[in-house]
This record gives sequence, structure tokens and C-alpha cells, in this order.
Amino acid sequence: MDISHIEHIGIAVKSIEETSKYYEGVLGLKCYAIEEVADQKVKTAFFKVGQTKIELLEPTAEDSTVAKFIENRGEGIHHIAFCVNGIEKCLSEVELAGLRLIDKAPRKGAEGLSIAFLHPKSTFGVLTEMCENKNK
Repeated sequence: MDISHIEHIGIAVKSIEETSKYYEGVLGLKCYAIEEVADQKVKTAFFKVGQTKIELLEPTAEDSTVAKFIENRGEGIHHIAFCVNGIEKCLSEVELAGLRLIDKAPRKGAEGLSIAFLHPKSTFGVLTEMCENKNK
């Protein structure tokens, strides 16, 4: 598997507007993009820290997976995302290794990335996202 870096850390929040006050006002980070990902029923906001991004995830519908996450666990770290080269090969490798895939094939995510999630029951409780920027 060819992982180049941590792409982002996803944080589930009830309100991007309220949470941004902490990231911008206290930590001094700048939000550089806000985007809605309609098929995932979330609005995202991105902050950059070095090469790594913080992605705030605000649910846009009560039945979204992020809304259910917040309802069950509260706000907080939702997932970690790794940047890979060759996402299809990566998914094949992790499936051959016996890991459970949420996404058997990549799909479109925020910022135009190809993404796929690995089930936390097979990754020691950590929802893991694999990302590839095919527009490079």
C-alpha cells in the first residue's frame, strides 16, 4: 500500500459556524473552504495545519451518518484519512488482508477526492478513510 501522508482528520460537529470560532479565534487557523457533499448529507469546512487538514463535518439531515454519530457519541473525532496512490489497489489489498470495507469502490468526496471508508470493526475502532487526488 502506498500511503503518502495523513490527508485529514474528520471531526463531527453540530455547527461549523460555532466550532469555527475555536479553530479560527483561539487556534488562529483559517478556514479555506466550505463545501456541501449532498450524497453524504454533510457540510464540510477545511483548515490546514502544515500538510494535514482538519475537516469539520456538520450533518445536513437527521438521518446522515454524521448526525447518528453525534447522537450516539457526541461531537468529536469521527475519522482519520490517509492519502494513497492507487485507491483501487489499496482497497483490494485491505480486503485481501481481511478488513471489512464500507465502500467496495471509491466514490466522490469533498474537494474532489476519490474516497473509500474501512469499517471501524476491522480497524481497531477507528473509522478509516482512504483518499486519492486523481486530479494531480
